[in-house]
Amino acid sequence: MYKILDRYIIKSFISAVFYGLLSFTAIFVIIDLMEKLDTFIDNNLSLLMVLNYYLVFTPEIIKLMTPVAVLFAGLFTAGKMANNNELTAIKASGVSIYRFMLPFFLICTLISVVLFWFGGFVVPEANVKRIDFEAQQLKKDPASVISNLYFQEPPDKIVSINYFNNEKLEAYKVGVQYFDTANSIRMTKRIDAERMEYSPKNKTWTAYQGNLRVFGKLSDKLTHFVQMKLEDLKFVPDDLQIRQQKLEILTNDQLKKLIEDTRNAGYDTQRAEIEYYSRFSFPVTAIIIIIFGLPISAVKRRTGLALQFGVNILITFIYLSIMQIVTALGKNGSLDPLLTAWLVNIIFFSVALFNITRVRG
Repeated sequence: MYKILDRYIIKSFISAVFYGLLSFTAIFVIIDLMEKLDTFIDNNLSLLMVLNYYLVFTPEIIKLMTPVAVLFAGLFTAGKMANNNELTAIKASGVSIYRFMLPFFLICTLISVVLFWFGGFVVPEANVKRIDFEAQQLKKDPASVISNLYFQEPPDKIVSINYFNNEKLEAYKVGVQYFDTANSIRMTKRIDAERMEYSPKNKTWTAYQGNLRVFGKLSDKLTHFVQMKLEDLKFVPDDLQIRQQKLEILTNDQLKKLIEDTRNAGYDTQRAEIEYYSRFSFPVTAIIIIIFGLPISAVKRRTGLALQFGVNILITFIYLSIMQIVTALGKNGSLDPLLTAWLVNIIFFSVALFNITRVRG
């Protein structure tokens, strides 16, 4: 009996998730299109270009809408079974509410795993194309220009770049600080240049129009230069793309590397850490909201399925809104990055467990 019941629930639930995700994604696209329609017209975008834009924007939308679609599917499936007295018959046959919830939990766990992979690797790649499109067609801040970079170049250098043009492979307002390997707080020399250019052929950086300061124990030496090869710099333009702090275009591995490099350079990693930990906590939202909402919808009520659905959808958006508020507090330094990413999940999971205990099995 369990196998038949599980197959029935899983089939109904997965179908509802698919149609819910399709519907919510379509609604999101329509609303976004209405907001940006004037911008598309002002920039003379063709229908094909607009379709291409939403093609690369869709992965981000799917990631955001998946928890809502999961809740919708769970409420629709369980509520429909409750209103059709199917759930009453299931309980009468000796199946507890907890056993009834098991297929939902297993599918949501699978969805969370897929969402973690999807949000950590597929979405960043799509966001690169979306940002490039916005830069080229919508005249937003160019994705090809990387700004305000500070990072460590092992083993003894810290590099600062005001901005870098990835198309020309040129960095502007560059500073390179060299430190004593035996005494990490003692700076041995510093290079400041107006411009630095990378040669893909020679794989070297060349600085232009700058100053070289050498700090001795008794005296300092200042030298002006027009051109200087910096063959000891090992980073390449692709490394700068990772360090540019546009976190939404970084995969999980790239984001982790950014955090390590930024921390080693002695700079704040709060924002990057919150984004990294959120890549793990957000997929779990699908599990938590189904645990939170399913016991409520599994009980037949006089209010009907529509009102139950409305209330639980409202709870979901409250959940996501609180998550955004907590994230903002974390980025301001008020909360630890790990706590920022997981706090809302912990609170709602605790409430969900309390809610389950109140439902008679």
